[in-house]
Amino acid sequence: MSFVVIAVIALPVLWLWGRPLFTGGWRSPGWFAGTAGLCLVLTGVTWLVGALSGTSLSREKSCHAAGADYDRAYQHDHWREASRWFPLHNKCNATYDLVPAWVNPTLVALPVAAVVCAGVAVRLAVADRRTKEGTA
Repeated sequence: MSFVVIAVIALPVLWLWGRPLFTGGWRSPGWFAGTAGLCLVLTGVTWLVGALSGTSLSREKSCHAAGADYDRAYQHDHWREASRWFPLHNKCNATYDLVPAWVNPTLVALPVAAVVCAGVAVRLAVADRRTKEGTA
């Protein structure tokens, strides 16, 4: 069921975002600004996925449901890990984390991509303005 919901949301977004790749509209500042915004939205969604990993039940029950052993001594020694904003962790023991491995790298890559896209959008907008002023 969740795959259907994700597909219903993701397919129109991907179509609207990818269409300018075939028409040449990706060279506009608006496409890069929109891509930067999309990266920021995806950063928020990724953070929510990581922050809510394993919170549907108690941590101990979530660990057992995932097939991992819950280590109370480890939890006692590392009690702050689960409440940090970044990097996200919700560990059962020293070797098993309920937060998927792709979450933290994605939380770094998407904001970097957003900043790069915003910079390209500004550069293109300035170049377009200079071109229009030079021909007028």
